[in-house]
Amino acid sequence: MQYKNKIFSLPQNRVWRSYQGGKLLDRLVGKADPEDSHFPEDWIASVTAASNPDSTNEHEGISPVVVDGQELLLPDLIAQDPSYFLGAQHVAKFGQQPMVLIKLLDAAVRLQLQAHPTAEFAKQHLNSNSGKAEAYYILSVRDDVTDPYVYLGFQRPPNRELFRSWIEDQNLEAILGCFDKIRVKPGDVLFIPGGVPHAIGEGIFMVEIMEPSDLVVRFEFERAGYTLPESARFMNRGLDFCMDIFDLQPMPESVVRSDYMFAPQLEATYHETAHRYHLIGPETTPRFQVKKTVLNGKLTRQEDGFFTGVVVEGTCVIKTESSEVKLNTLDKFFCPAGLGPYTIEADHEVQILECFPPAAS
Repeated sequence: MQYKNKIFSLPQNRVWRSYQGGKLLDRLVGKADPEDSHFPEDWIASVTAASNPDSTNEHEGISPVVVDGQELLLPDLIAQDPSYFLGAQHVAKFGQQPMVLIKLLDAAVRLQLQAHPTAEFAKQHLNSNSGKAEAYYILSVRDDVTDPYVYLGFQRPPNRELFRSWIEDQNLEAILGCFDKIRVKPGDVLFIPGGVPHAIGEGIFMVEIMEPSDLVVRFEFERAGYTLPESARFMNRGLDFCMDIFDLQPMPESVVRSDYMFAPQLEATYHETAHRYHLIGPETTPRFQVKKTVLNGKLTRQEDGFFTGVVVEGTCVIKTESSEVKLNTLDKFFCPAGLGPYTIEADHEVQILECFPPAAS
């Protein structure tokens, strides 16, 4: 099998979730009758298994990849030459785990109110090297949604004892009263630290970039006709254990917009019509980095490490020494650390979201 000097396009990798969505993902693969279902997410460049209590598929969540007409799982491909795919420094520090997980998420309904552990909490209490800090890049909003929003942090936090009682009683009126809707629009970039209560609003289609785990505490048990089983609420550890995960500090909307929503910052200009923008980096989180390249024309460059790309607008061709891949809007690809120079060609403007792992040095 020949894997050197290639960009790997990634087929769709749908994963069951407790909320409904995915009609747009159906359309992307040309389904005759696209519909919302419990498969609203496409996990990209994933070596992380989904935590679905009733799943019988031990590989659910793990990305397939096609090489020379043969389909195999991404971790099996990486295992053939870890230093080539991830870089020697990355492998020395993190092993064969890319340390970043990307998703396309298409929400027909508001997601359950939830929070995720920090990496520090996960290491200390959950035997995991990753928590679940995450970032959103808003792609679009469904036509029938006129007020797109997310919940991000408690603007009016309760004390710990009151919050615990509201969760037990499922007093959603009281819990929702702690939030203000944070209005969002296509192109917005947000960061959600571990521990921060949040939820994605209905009708939002986005790229989600996160630490590689499926650790989640859901403190809303019934949503859109589906009731979470006990095992899907508190990570099988009970509410008392999970109370230490929640960040109950006040987060006014002004702070959300100043500290957790970001405008692109120009990082590099290659020529008049080729630019790379910095979206999220170590000044925000040490867990991953996100950049965006905007190009009209031709650009040749070489990376210091691997990354996963999502074409968020336009079409392009990526060429290497021995391969050529045509990519359309919302196609995904994996660029190995050892790839060497590659060339992007676009007849019209193309925008590529580029998701990088944490620094290994």
